[in-house]
Amino acid sequence: MGAPIAHDALHARLEAYMSKKGLRSTGQRRTIADAFFGGPRHITIEELLVRARTNDPRIGYATVYRTLKLFTECGLATEHDFGDGPTRYEVAIDGEADHHHDHLICLECRRITEFHDEEIEGLQERLARRLGFEIESHKHEIYGVCEACRKASAQKKR
Repeated sequence: MGAPIAHDALHARLEAYMSKKGLRSTGQRRTIADAFFGGPRHITIEELLVRARTNDPRIGYATVYRTLKLFTECGLATEHDFGDGPTRYEVAIDGEADHHHDHLICLECRRITEFHDEEIEGLQERLARRLGFEIESHKHEIYGVCEACRKASAQKKR
């Protein structure tokens, strides 16, 4: 969803944050950043570890974990818990993943589909105003069974 994100801008934001916090820029952090910024959306720590190890087999799980926490702290990653066990991460820009979007999660195959709907966004804003509520952020996750899994289930029943 959305246009590819400029890796240079993401790296620059990371470097500025680490400098401000007095953290060192290490080769392993840069390798993990490259793997994360250029990887699939909704990636787990384990999946990122495999991607990062293709460039540096010495990278460990704890390093990936700590680096993803750093990305989250500085606003470059958004954490998602879709109820399937592992926390998933996606690249975030200005505190939002790419731009705001919501998720459909299949309870059978665990596929995650991103969507954005202006009508839903408007409804949420009108509801908040009517109730005197100021929205700071929100997430919308819909759980169900995707069309492919429903078809596969129907085939098995025949």
